[in-house]
Amino acid sequence: SALYVLPPGFVESSCRSRIFWMKLNKLVLQGKFFQLEIHDPYAGPVLLDEKLASRCGYVLSEDVWGNPIFRASVLGCHVASEADELFSLTVNIKVSSFSSMRAAVTYTYPMYCSYSSWASREIVCEENYMEVSVKTDVPSVSNDYTVAWMSALPETQNIAYQLWQLMFVSPSGRKTIMVSDAAKLGYSFNNTLSRVYLRTPYHSNESDISMVSGVNMNMVTSTSMYRQRWLLLLIDTTVSCPVDGISFTNTTLTWTVPSVIPTLVVQESTFLSKNIVMGINDQVIINPEEKNYLLEYNKTHIRITIPIGAEGGKLKSSISGGVYGVIYSIDLFLEHTWTDADWQATKYTVIKSITTPFMPQIPTVINNTLPEERLFNVAFGHFLPDVSLVAITIGNVPFSLREAQHHGFKIYETPFSNRTKGFILEVSFDDPYVLKEYVNRNETKYTLLVNYTISVGLEMTLYYHSAEVECVIADIELPEAVGYCDEENLYLAIPTFGLHQYWNLYLGNKLLNQHVVLTNGYLAATNATHLILQIPLFAVGVIYEEVAFQKIKARFDVALRKVRTMETLEMFSVSCSFNSSAFIICHPDGTVMISAQMKTAPAIDMSKTKLRDSSCKPREYNERHAFFKFHVTTCGTSVRFEGDHIIYENEISYEKDTLPGQSIPIITRDPDYRLTVLCYYQAKETLVLGAFTSDPSTSPPFGSGTMVPRSNIAVYRRTREVLNVVSRVSKDESFVEFYEHNMTILKLPTEPVFLEVELKDESPNTELYLENCWVTGSLDFNSTPRWNITVDG
Repeated sequence: SALYVLPPGFVESSCRSRIFWMKLNKLVLQGKFFQLEIHDPYAGPVLLDEKLASRCGYVLSEDVWGNPIFRASVLGCHVASEADELFSLTVNIKVSSFSSMRAAVTYTYPMYCSYSSWASREIVCEENYMEVSVKTDVPSVSNDYTVAWMSALPETQNIAYQLWQLMFVSPSGRKTIMVSDAAKLGYSFNNTLSRVYLRTPYHSNESDISMVSGVNMNMVTSTSMYRQRWLLLLIDTTVSCPVDGISFTNTTLTWTVPSVIPTLVVQESTFLSKNIVMGINDQVIINPEEKNYLLEYNKTHIRITIPIGAEGGKLKSSISGGVYGVIYSIDLFLEHTWTDADWQATKYTVIKSITTPFMPQIPTVINNTLPEERLFNVAFGHFLPDVSLVAITIGNVPFSLREAQHHGFKIYETPFSNRTKGFILEVSFDDPYVLKEYVNRNETKYTLLVNYTISVGLEMTLYYHSAEVECVIADIELPEAVGYCDEENLYLAIPTFGLHQYWNLYLGNKLLNQHVVLTNGYLAATNATHLILQIPLFAVGVIYEEVAFQKIKARFDVALRKVRTMETLEMFSVSCSFNSSAFIICHPDGTVMISAQMKTAPAIDMSKTKLRDSSCKPREYNERHAFFKFHVTTCGTSVRFEGDHIIYENEISYEKDTLPGQSIPIITRDPDYRLTVLCYYQAKETLVLGAFTSDPSTSPPFGSGTMVPRSNIAVYRRTREVLNVVSRVSKDESFVEFYEHNMTILKLPTEPVFLEVELKDESPNTELYLENCWVTGSLDFNSTPRWNITVDG
């Protein structure tokens, strides 16, 4: 690979407290692969791997922003040193577009560090190694740094290296090994002109875990021994570093480190803390409280508390188990300097990368809908900057953002507090994908069903969130009908807006459709705005409020009901008075009113007309008309059944004058007059009538009547005989399901009873007329108490 000039802004480096820091810009490396090589002055470039890193004092990781970070101890294996004050290290950065690193571009980057304020003992707790260095003047060759001495230094150092031994004390006992053997176990030991250092991995065989003030510490107890002829030098190279001490709440993270570590401070009574500083990345924080950090310490603990989301760290969006949440990461370091009787000064440095557990952050949907503008305005958040909206589904229809904008949806981002953002969606109430439901009397409930698809983090993990937003507004005007009449008809003009969409018209309990209109003899016509109903005076459904001699006050009602719930909202009525010379009205309660017009020549005396029962005379009359009013159970009215109808029959006749004492009529000019009157009732509706309280919306229909002049209808005289009659009680007014025979039926006094009586006699001359019907508390029909259902028909 060739050597190239570094791209601008690709590498940043610093020297902080005897540690080289180097950061690579992730934007330059985007979509590429890289490797680091450490330049060995004697052996050339050495590829950096995990094993080499922990043994030689190197760390390769990422900062919270995803930039590669390389750290190296100034006592690292390949660091060149001048008098333990000036240090240099050269790194090769290899960049390739291929994972195999072929065609790699190599950038050479030298780093320099000046550090002279060494403490008697310095301990560094890095991510992947622990390091202790101790100041010593043994062995000392010369203080004259001449060219001749420098040329002989490698050989001298090699001899000295072979003379050092390490003694480890662990729970399993003591172990003394040569330095060369220690290197095979992952340890690194060496001495410079003025210092001896030991670097050890975490959790080695010779290490032990002990708890200090509630924090687990990884400890390697060792003594470095130097033997040379008469000289025996023993140096305490014990090192102890925290492996936990991190705790979290919903709003903060706390890092705790023991103030006094017994293995490092033998005489605790002489311990004196000199200085404590904290830092983020490679920067010391002078006044932590200004950034809302909390650095506190006492005799047992040093505690750093960081608000989650605080400056210096990074919040990152994440998905766990289909739930959106965030993770907060921050790179901290702590430096604690103390003195005690055994050591002039100890500088204790801990570098810690902390990441919180996954913290669910359920997104919220904020309804900022503007009813007056008929516009849904929905805010969806709160999200970190690493979240983007990629698609939405309205109803069941998916849209990309471009498709949504093209359709007319408005989508845009909006900033929220605490450096978060949200997505605003605006949809018109009138959009075809908005659900609309007619509710209450005059309101519409608009429902927006939306499913958001967002992309989370650098991994672009998809997350889905559904929401339902409703708004109810009074935007429907109930129709108002106009009624009027002519000489023979009643009319209703009803606005057609909303008919069949929101509401329907009902005649009683029947839907007023084309079939009912035709069957009942109405006429229906529509124009651009209204439905016009024409109802003949004597059509089915007309209610006769007042009937008098040659005068009728009639009313026609149509109910406006909701399509879905059948709730009655309005009752449209038209009521008029009519002058009518001839009519027959059969009331639901069995009252018959007749205005008969006598067209005979010569004219007859209308006062002498009568019904079958001669005592039933006209209530009112004049020269041409007679008005009768009677009940179907009186005046000699007969009854018969035809199919589903009950037919009541009577007749109006004229009594001719006779001579007194004679039994036969005399010769007279009075004409023969006979008018047959018929009333037709639906049989079941007549039975149901007695079971309900009258209600305008459920009023039973009037019967239909006809008058047949000069009728020759025969009337049969019947004798009393035993009939085959069967009765049973229906469960409801449909008369479809019936109670079993001999079954006890419990009813409240106010509840209706649906009774059916059927004549099984096959004789065509036999008719059934229910005169008296009652209920008793026992099988004895004559027992008391007794509850009457019908009396005298």
